[in-house]
Amino acid sequence: MRILVCNDDGINARGLKVLEGIAKTLSNDVWVVAPEAEQSGASHSITLHEPLRIRKISKRRFAVRGTPTDCVMFAVYQIISGSPPDLLLSGVNCGANLGDDVTYSGTVAAAMEGLILGIPSVALSQSVRGKTGVKWSTAAHFAPIILRQLVNAGWSQHALININFPDRKKTDVSGIRVTTQGRRVASDLNIVNRLDTRGTPYYWLGFRRQLGLPPAPRSDLAAINSGYVSVTPLKINLTHTGSMGHLRKILG
Repeated sequence: MRILVCNDDGINARGLKVLEGIAKTLSNDVWVVAPEAEQSGASHSITLHEPLRIRKISKRRFAVRGTPTDCVMFAVYQIISGSPPDLLLSGVNCGANLGDDVTYSGTVAAAMEGLILGIPSVALSQSVRGKTGVKWSTAAHFAPIILRQLVNAGWSQHALININFPDRKKTDVSGIRVTTQGRRVASDLNIVNRLDTRGTPYYWLGFRRQLGLPPAPRSDLAAINSGYVSVTPLKINLTHTGSMGHLRKILG
């Protein structure tokens, strides 16, 4: 099995190294194509207004000066063209990708691009809430178990799998739950207002690590909040079918 590994935290990210190790428990044919610099929040963007450059680091390891989506495109059509990957793994992201986060996430977007290209794709993220360090060993322990089961059983060609690991030691994880995509509330957004040395205001955007309100019971947010590994199937088709009848009625 040929596996493509990518991320949005960049070629030097610790999570990418963790994911390489996870991939190598499944196959010896592992290729890494990741952004030259961090691309968190890049979503499903592609670079159209400037040239892209590829840096070969080793035989199967490359850095692309572009977005996660650029990396997947270059990997499939340029770097390993003619023999596409059988599986795409994106991550392990430093920080969870839950609820509305998936619409901003470059980690999820790389898996989304893999899905568009017909490659079974999985996004993996490690939740971080405290200041005691990222618990990479939790992802390293559970990911091979889940991935083997997914690969052996298969899943819908119309879905990508979004896996999030809780901010707990592997021995303290409550279990594994199949979840729905949750919904954050406005109180989760955090805007920090500061002044530079000239007295001009500037701002940092982010989300609070602790949820403001209890999330929906079967959602990814609820699972992570309770110490479970969250496994969510996501689709690309954004059509809200429930509105079709109403729109046809009012628009003729």
